[in-house]
Amino acid sequence: ISSAADKLKANKDVAQPLKDFGLRISKLLGLDEQQSVQILQCYLQDDYRGTRNTLKTVLQDERQSQALLLKIADYYYEERVCLLRCVLLLLTYFQDERHPYRAEYATCVSKLEKDLVNNYQQQFEALFNAEAPTWETHGNLMTERQVSRWFTQCLREQALLLEVLFLYYAYFEMPPSDLLTFTRLFKEQGFGQRQTNRHLVDKSMDALVDRIGYFSCLILVEGMDIDFLHKCALEDRTEQHQLSNTPDINKEMDQMLLTFGDISHHGPVLLAWVLLRHTLQPVEAGPVVRRLGQTTLQLGVFQYLTDMLKALGNTDNNCTASTARMCIYGLLSFVVTSFEEDTLGSQQHLINAACEVLAAPSLAELFWESKPNVGLEMILDSAVGVFPHKTGPLLQLLTALLSDKSTAKRVYTFLDKMSFYTEVYKNKPNDVLSREDETLWRRLAPKLLYPLGAGQTNLRMPQGCYGQVCVGEQGYLVRWDYSYSSWTLFTCEIEMLLHVVSTADVLAHCERVKPILDLVHKIISTDWTVSDCLLPLTSRIYMLLQRLTSVINPPVDVIASCVNCLIVLATRQPAKVWSSLQHTGFLPFASVPLTTMAQTISAEGMKAGNYGNLLVLFEQPRGEYAVTVAFLRLVTTLVKGQVGSTQSKGLIPCVLLVLKEMLPSYHKWRYNTHGVREKIGCLILELVHAILNLSPEGESEGSTPSLQSLCIYSLANTEAGQAVVNIMGVGVDTINVVLAAQPSSGSCEGPGQVLIQTVKLAFSVTNNVIRLKPQSDTVSPLEQALTQHGGHGNNLIAVLAKYIYHKHDPALPRLAVQLLKRLASVAPMSVYACLGSDAAAIRDAFLTRLQSKTVDLRIKVTILEFLTVAVETQPGLIELFLNLETKDGSEGAKEFSLGEWSCLAVVLELLDCELQGQYWCPPLLQRAALAFLHALWQDRRDSALSVLRTKEKFWDNLTTPLFGTLPPPSETTEPCVLESCAFVMKIIGLEIYYVVSGQLEGSLKSALQRLSSQRRYEFWSQYVRELVCAACEGEDGGMRSLSESQMLISAWRTLLILSTSHSEVMQLKEDSVRLKLFMDVLEGTKAALLMPQSVACLRLGSMMATLLLVLLKQWKSVLVSAPALLPPLSLMLENVLQADQQLMERTKAKLFSALISALHIQGLNGGEITQLPQLLLCVCETVQDEAVALIDSTRHITQKSDAQEDSMETDTPRSVQKDQRDSVCVLALHLSKELCRADEDGEQWLQVMRKLPVLPSVLSALELSLRSKQNLYFTEAALHLLLTLARTPQGAAAVAGAGVIQSICLPLLSVYEGPANGATQAFSRKPLDAPCWPGVYRLCLSLMESLLKTLRYNFINEALDFVGVHQERILQCLSAVRTVQSLACLDEADHTVGFLLQLSSFCKEDVQVHQHTVTQQMKDVSVCSHTCFSFTVQHVHTCSTAKNGEALPQGSHPQRVLQPTSKEQPLSGEREEAESKALQAVQCSLLKILSKTLATLQHFTPDCCQILLDQSMDLAEYRTLFVLSFTTPAFDSDVAPSFGTLLATINVALSMLGEIEKKKEPAVSSEETQALKSLLMFSMENCFYVLISQAMRCLKDPAVLPRDKQRVKQELSSELSTLLTTLFRFFRRGSPSSPASGLLPSPQTKPTTTGAKVTQEGQEPFIQLVQAFVRHVQR
Repeated sequence: ISSAADKLKANKDVAQPLKDFGLRISKLLGLDEQQSVQILQCYLQDDYRGTRNTLKTVLQDERQSQALLLKIADYYYEERVCLLRCVLLLLTYFQDERHPYRAEYATCVSKLEKDLVNNYQQQFEALFNAEAPTWETHGNLMTERQVSRWFTQCLREQALLLEVLFLYYAYFEMPPSDLLTFTRLFKEQGFGQRQTNRHLVDKSMDALVDRIGYFSCLILVEGMDIDFLHKCALEDRTEQHQLSNTPDINKEMDQMLLTFGDISHHGPVLLAWVLLRHTLQPVEAGPVVRRLGQTTLQLGVFQYLTDMLKALGNTDNNCTASTARMCIYGLLSFVVTSFEEDTLGSQQHLINAACEVLAAPSLAELFWESKPNVGLEMILDSAVGVFPHKTGPLLQLLTALLSDKSTAKRVYTFLDKMSFYTEVYKNKPNDVLSREDETLWRRLAPKLLYPLGAGQTNLRMPQGCYGQVCVGEQGYLVRWDYSYSSWTLFTCEIEMLLHVVSTADVLAHCERVKPILDLVHKIISTDWTVSDCLLPLTSRIYMLLQRLTSVINPPVDVIASCVNCLIVLATRQPAKVWSSLQHTGFLPFASVPLTTMAQTISAEGMKAGNYGNLLVLFEQPRGEYAVTVAFLRLVTTLVKGQVGSTQSKGLIPCVLLVLKEMLPSYHKWRYNTHGVREKIGCLILELVHAILNLSPEGESEGSTPSLQSLCIYSLANTEAGQAVVNIMGVGVDTINVVLAAQPSSGSCEGPGQVLIQTVKLAFSVTNNVIRLKPQSDTVSPLEQALTQHGGHGNNLIAVLAKYIYHKHDPALPRLAVQLLKRLASVAPMSVYACLGSDAAAIRDAFLTRLQSKTVDLRIKVTILEFLTVAVETQPGLIELFLNLETKDGSEGAKEFSLGEWSCLAVVLELLDCELQGQYWCPPLLQRAALAFLHALWQDRRDSALSVLRTKEKFWDNLTTPLFGTLPPPSETTEPCVLESCAFVMKIIGLEIYYVVSGQLEGSLKSALQRLSSQRRYEFWSQYVRELVCAACEGEDGGMRSLSESQMLISAWRTLLILSTSHSEVMQLKEDSVRLKLFMDVLEGTKAALLMPQSVACLRLGSMMATLLLVLLKQWKSVLVSAPALLPPLSLMLENVLQADQQLMERTKAKLFSALISALHIQGLNGGEITQLPQLLLCVCETVQDEAVALIDSTRHITQKSDAQEDSMETDTPRSVQKDQRDSVCVLALHLSKELCRADEDGEQWLQVMRKLPVLPSVLSALELSLRSKQNLYFTEAALHLLLTLARTPQGAAAVAGAGVIQSICLPLLSVYEGPANGATQAFSRKPLDAPCWPGVYRLCLSLMESLLKTLRYNFINEALDFVGVHQERILQCLSAVRTVQSLACLDEADHTVGFLLQLSSFCKEDVQVHQHTVTQQMKDVSVCSHTCFSFTVQHVHTCSTAKNGEALPQGSHPQRVLQPTSKEQPLSGEREEAESKALQAVQCSLLKILSKTLATLQHFTPDCCQILLDQSMDLAEYRTLFVLSFTTPAFDSDVAPSFGTLLATINVALSMLGEIEKKKEPAVSSEETQALKSLLMFSMENCFYVLISQAMRCLKDPAVLPRDKQRVKQELSSELSTLLTTLFRFFRRGSPSSPASGLLPSPQTKPTTTGAKVTQEGQEPFIQLVQAFVRHVQR
């Protein structure tokens, strides 16, 4: 040891405080110093629950360091036990072919084999003889309690060493010398009872001491190899047994064993030795055999064997227990074969032992296959010999012999064909004939064997039946030779019990019936197919249950057996069992109907049933709970089987009893048996867990609370929830204590395992309650209990987090972290604050688990999922886990780096390409790591992102999944791989979106470059397309990973949408690639949307449709050359229109939008109109349906607003239609407009309109919308459609015929009249293209104009009606031009004048019928025209003067001009440019209005040619329009228009034309310049025309004074001569000809204005007209 101490001192890698502490450990545990420091280091790595910093303070503080020492001692003890259990595991599986690591285990065992026995034997002796430590030798920490702890460990190790040796000898033969050695050793130690330190044994250690005895006994029996001996005896070759030729050893063994007999453990050893000696040397060993045999029976060997096998536990996954049973099976078989049964003591003890042995797997099959009359078969024969006088022994054996379906069939057949019937008679009956020696009886008359009523099941023994008689103490034992089925007999037995249930015989009968019920339970749970044959039995169980539970002193064990049978039946036939149980009164029930949750929870009107009484009156006082355990299992089975059926309401009283009476208080009940309390807790939570996992559609609907809502409410708001919280709060330390107290740490059914299971269920239940609980503002008591802060880290959050330290069951920490994840996301609290001072230590533990290569994978995944949630909801906690260290960077900015305990280091390691594919980094874990990184990006944790971005190889590792090759989607791919790729795409997308392209990391840019160059975009595009197709085709295979597929599709969609705006960065610039990607998207969308019956496919289709729409809008240039888009889009639309409307509302909108875009991009593809009729029909059907729905919802809304606040209105329309820019209705209208525009001649439209009443529906909706001033977007779209239709004569006729004037004319008044829209708001100042109600009015004007232009006289009456209704507005609009300069106002004036222009062409026509109306209207129009004309001229003049440097009049700034924010020089240029553009827009509007006004006035003035040539013209037909004044009008005074106004207008137009010509570089594009020139020319022509016409009228008018006529001639002669000179100059430079026919729509009957069509020798025709006029005047 001193050398170890020296080596430790010399070791410089170990810190001095650890060395010092290592010496203290060495003293306490008696180990050498180096070993002690190693143990300390292992403990700090695996089990220490603090951080490095806390360790320093712990080591310095005496009290804390003592506590740490004791924890290290416990850790050391536990590690020693674990090592032994590892050896046990190797020995268990090294020959098991089914085990995956059998070969490796076998190698290990072969290496251990040589020294294992010697080493373990020596260790066992050393432990046995070790002196107990004292405080003198081991320091003052070695208190009594610590000594006791040391001794428990000593006993546990002894038991484990012997267990290992026993298993070893089960595989390998024991040499005779070893048998002698072990016998001597165990004799000295009294089979564990003569411990050196036996004064330290207390009650809690008895189980361990017994275990040492059991294994000592088993090792010796196994060493004698009785199995082989039996085989040798049967084959008569006993000399081959290893002990047949060892006389000295045998003799010594004899002498030793003759001293045995004082300890029960000696029994099996003596029994085995007696067998051995009796078989090998029957004569020599006779006396020894007799003496030892007697001692054996006195020790009650068979009873001991039963107790031992029970103590070793059941055989599920317990190799030791099943090996022990195999060993004892051999012993028992040989004993029964070798000795007469009646010499072996009590038959019942022998049967008990046999049943316990047969519990091992495969032994039951072995039994049935063995020869008859050998071994345990003989016990079965003797049991049959007393049947049915005694039913118990046979049924007990047969129940044990049931292990699988084949044995179940054997047992059934065995009992079905019985050939003997045994009875006992005290006195000889009268109806038998016997021999003289009374050995044989013969029945004289037939006999019914059971005193049951006529017609009931019974057994009838026939006349002449023989019976062998044996006279004994009880009387005559008769064995009748009579064949019958035991199953009939069992039915009779149950019937008998039902008859005597109220008598004193009930208990005796119960004893006979219980084994029957246990057998039935076992046989139907093993093989369900037998259940039909057992119907007579199982159907009587309900009656039995009813009768037995209502007697005064109910037989609890029989009732439990009944319920157990029902559990098995309920797994297959829940409804049948339930309905039969209803009549038994056994289960709790409700005596009043359940309506509300409050009434249900109060348990008002509920009865506890017979079970409830049984629990309170019998089980609780006695402390035995067999019926309760069965009841809980039954209710759980019914709940699992009752999903979706109506009876689940009937289960509410049962569940309520559990939640109200059992869960809150079961831990306070009295218990006789250890472990039952834990079992009941576990079963209660299993029931609740099953209810919370019911699928919601199976739950009942309506007002009655469902089982699930009852559970959720009860757990959230009552004591039941607190009970669950208490179970979760058990804590990791308590569980470790319970596990440590178990005698066999490897068993699967100890109280520790049940406790772990209970806590796991509590986690799961709480998680589900929080998940399913309805949202509410108040915090429930359960949530309060979960999230309240307790002092010293003892609140529940801290307790949950500490389950991470648990080692035995990986599911426990996993479920604890899962619950933490749920709480972190929903509860309003800081997990970091709840963890308090333990936060850093728990962080370290979490990260240690994440880094470990041996920790269960699912724990790691759950930890990462927890951190992923914490990124968003727990800022403090995530900072703790990120553990970033800051330092000041070069430019004063903070720089971040990874701390030592940062989760990012672990995550980066998981993503490392070189590690991928290793067993500790499977795809599932990688997916979780990527999800965490994605959460960081989504939450924009810049500190973490800045570290990650710059990490070497980060982007390469991250993008690796995108370069992998995936199998086609039709084959199976792990869903998590799809998710990984999706997360990578999302992260890349977010990075490109967040970071300016110039600042992207180089490695990311190169990764994106590789994506492009390696054609990965095409790969993923095709993969996503195939994925969508696979998901849609294979409802089964494809749907398995639907959510993962959707996630990948969504991520790809995001990436593609991003590429439309960041194509440079993403290297997605090639048109061919883009086209391929687009076509894949189109194909995918088509595949998904052609499955209208599958909701999942339609959802996928909807996702794809969004992408399709974005690409259509963004990649127009690429798609011009694409294959025809209309056919596939039309097909999709047809299918979507058949699907569920509610679900597909958005998808329809997307498809309409896509079709509109496709029409814009490709048109109808060169007149190919094959799909147009069908598409039109689809669209029009939609328009019609939507219009009708809109009418409904608008009426509903209108009524609702009209009704009182508290109205009882409940009737809602089909679905409330929302009027939005992108609603289905509006888009359908726009699409129909586009289709109408594409359909040149309008033929297709007419066909559709004949089939469907589209127009009436649209017009009705339009009328209603206008009246209520709602649905603005719809109204606009509808008017645009009507406007497009009105282009063609047929379309216009259809629109007019459908009653457009009735729908629009009067309702339109409400658009601009009403409280919110008075004169002040008459002309909105909104931007011109934004939808608004004035815009609707303007559209109506355009529609009237268009209809009038197309239909002419057929529409004149309607047009006049329209003017009549809206003349006020028309006047108001025309007069507003002088005060409001907004473009909206000017636009309305423009529309108004346009309409009047069309109307004016009818003013001279002889409309007989409407003569008065027309005249009246035209007077009004004339007045309007004057007013407008005057203002327009003024404005044009104003604008031109402003352009020449003069100031604009107040208020004439159009609204669109942005006010500059500062007066700096650079801005002033922009401002001027903006102002000049705005001025130009206003000027253009004014010129349009002016030109149309003048064109209108032409119709109110005589025709120029006619008035110049025709002397006899009727002047009274025309009014004088202009005042005789030739001065340029003043622009501020409100004067009437004069000849001066016209001349001024011509002057202004000329000067503006001059301005345009002068400019070298035009401020506007040449097209705009050209348009402006044309407008000016047109205005000038019309001015001249009106001027000449009006002047001639004046000159010919007799009412005008000759003086005035002379003045007109003089003024016009001089003015026009001057103008002509200017014009000639202008035209010589070259100027545009009149655009009269091109720019403005002119009526067909309009006279040729100024002869513009007849050009002469290069001179403008209107100039010739002016010259002619001047000559006429000068005459």
